[in-house]
Amino acid sequence: MWEGLRLQVFFLCLGAALWSAAAAATHRGSGPRERGHRRHLSLHRHRERGKEGQVLHRSKRGWVWNQFFVIEEYTGPDPVLVGRLHSDVDSGDGNIKYILSGEGAGTIFVIDDKTGNIHATKTLDREEQAQYTLTAQAVNRETNKPLEPPSEFIVKVQDINDNPPEFLHGPYYGRVAEMSNVGTSVIKVTATDADDPTYGNSARLVYSILQGQPYFSVEPQTGIIRTALPNMDREARQEYDVVIQAKDMGGHMGGLSGTTQVKITLTDVNDNPPKFAQGVYAMAVSEDKVPGEEVGRLKARDPDLAENGLVDYRILEGDGMNLFEITKDSETQEAVIKLKKPVDFETKRSYTLKVEASNPHVDPRFTAWGPYKDTTIVKISVEDADEPPTFIAPGYNFEVEENAAAGTLVGRVHAKDTDIMNNPIRYMILRYTDLEEFFTINTEDGIIKTTRPLDREAQAWHNISVSAAEIGGHHQDAKVRVNIKVKDVNDNAPEFATQNEVLVCENVSPGKLIETVSATDKDEMAHRQHFHFSLAPEVANNHSFSLKDNRDSTASIFVIRKGFSRMSQDVYHLPIEINDNGVPPMSSTNTLIIRVCSCDSKDTILSCNVEPFILSAGLSTGALIAILACIVILLAIVVLFVALRRQKKEPLIVFEEEDIRENIITYDDEGGGEEDTEAFDIATLQNPDGANGFLPRKDIKPELQYPMRPGLRPIGNSYSNWTEQIKPLLAYFLERRRTECLKYYGPWRRSGHLRDIPDPRVKECTNHAWSKFQARNRKCLQIPDPFK
Repeated sequence: MWEGLRLQVFFLCLGAALWSAAAAATHRGSGPRERGHRRHLSLHRHRERGKEGQVLHRSKRGWVWNQFFVIEEYTGPDPVLVGRLHSDVDSGDGNIKYILSGEGAGTIFVIDDKTGNIHATKTLDREEQAQYTLTAQAVNRETNKPLEPPSEFIVKVQDINDNPPEFLHGPYYGRVAEMSNVGTSVIKVTATDADDPTYGNSARLVYSILQGQPYFSVEPQTGIIRTALPNMDREARQEYDVVIQAKDMGGHMGGLSGTTQVKITLTDVNDNPPKFAQGVYAMAVSEDKVPGEEVGRLKARDPDLAENGLVDYRILEGDGMNLFEITKDSETQEAVIKLKKPVDFETKRSYTLKVEASNPHVDPRFTAWGPYKDTTIVKISVEDADEPPTFIAPGYNFEVEENAAAGTLVGRVHAKDTDIMNNPIRYMILRYTDLEEFFTINTEDGIIKTTRPLDREAQAWHNISVSAAEIGGHHQDAKVRVNIKVKDVNDNAPEFATQNEVLVCENVSPGKLIETVSATDKDEMAHRQHFHFSLAPEVANNHSFSLKDNRDSTASIFVIRKGFSRMSQDVYHLPIEINDNGVPPMSSTNTLIIRVCSCDSKDTILSCNVEPFILSAGLSTGALIAILACIVILLAIVVLFVALRRQKKEPLIVFEEEDIRENIITYDDEGGGEEDTEAFDIATLQNPDGANGFLPRKDIKPELQYPMRPGLRPIGNSYSNWTEQIKPLLAYFLERRRTECLKYYGPWRRSGHLRDIPDPRVKECTNHAWSKFQARNRKCLQIPDPFK
């Protein structure tokens, strides 16, 4: 590379010399043009100053210019002379000083202030900076006053081929389909050169392939890589490593170069058909396998990838097409042969299938390469297995008479061993299907019999299961369902369908239909069989009701007398005989209850109860209801106050208008103190019921006992007796009230102010409470004071 660099420097120096000679000749020949230029500048200045009205003086141009260039990457021992500045006013006496400023002045470029020579002190790189802008000026050495205005000039860095080409985006990865035609584009590579593309061939690149032939080629000018061989097979080789070179100087000798790696991968196409590894596959299946179980697997190989390598399977022909089916395992791409129907070793012991494998996606570009499918033969042999016995029928239906004697024959089930051994069979009833053991079976011949009479009305059908197992086998058994129907026998008498009472008005008219009765029978009714109704012999000649058989298993009941009286008889019992006309015939007597009711003029039933007639002998109904209402109200008040006392511990009876302090009367006499309490039993005051031996329960509500019951005789003086019954309750209220009064006056008695017992103020308090109680309940309870 350094040899090429030295050669370039030599050519550049030679070119610079030739250029200097041409420049000198041009300078000599351009004197008049330059003078014309100066005149132009002078005229320009003259016009500008003329505008100001000043006297103009013509001045000569003060600079002598050379064009400045410097070669990059110069490594000589001395600084490189870039050029020389000279002013016309410089007479050579050393009074003029040259000053340099701008980019790199003083660091890269230095100037001799006496001679004006400019030197480059450092090695320059065009790729870092292609040119420098500098300003030169001539000043008086002693006063530093400018003798000429400053002028700018440019120092250009002359390029040399010092940068090799580079692939900025390498390494590269390309893909191309296998079996592509020659010249198919794969990928484009691009290199860059930092040298000046406008100067020489330093940046002119040429591409070539160093590695990857003869499979690929590259276009020299564009860098496009193309296929160079036809029918490249991915299954033979999938990846290729290619090396591409880029060389500057147009690829000529002395040029610099760079390389990059390109990895090219062949993509897959469907160019291979599936192939079975074997021409014949052997499989076996046991005869005890159930449909859906797998028999075996086989696979056709396809070296293509993804959807190009997918394979579908099907059965083309064979004697086992109806017994076997084929599916595909999507993960392994294998063909799975499964059992479609059960096979029997004793019937047929081998089957043959022809299986085809094919590609579902075929590339039309390669259809001419042959069919994308393959076939093979699958031979399946059936293996013998110890099978359970087989019943002749899938199920059995038997009938047996109801009430038949124990040991009656029901039927027979039969099973056989289908294996070659043909072992004997043992039968058994599964007891969980016959928990009450109505039936038994002969273990050798399968005959089923009853163990006791059967009742159809209790259970019309018996569904049992019978198992059959080989004697000496592998304990395999078969089961069959046996349905036994109990045939009906007429052994149940008919009865009324409903047991409702019939209601009839007292003023019913003779001949009126009051009810239509029907019957039911637990036995089965034969075709055209119906029930027959008739009155029982003991009431056949009654004068109240009659019966008509409708001959449709119903009967109509009519009234044959005019009017009824509940006072004389309120309920009638009419026995009716029902016959079912069966074989043997069965009959029963059922009683129809007819109740007489009170009705209005429109035959609307008002009451069917006889109690109002009994109550009329004593108090009136209204009076009795009022008394009962008062009792209920009083008892409700008691229950309410007892509950409040238990919750709040407050007095039992409290009136809204009453204030105990209103009953306090001042007396000057003194009480007996604590001795006064000896005259009273405090327990009696707190619980007056306890004094009579009656302790009411506080955890339940008192039950109301009605004084009158059906069938009791009327009471003569019911009002006075009721007063006697209510008096203990009122006494209970007043004693409780007295207890509350004692609570308010108790502290006075203990302090010695009250000594007389009973205290008159306590009595007054109690009387005052009774008066208010009586006044409030006067309308409901018109009774005298029980304590006067």
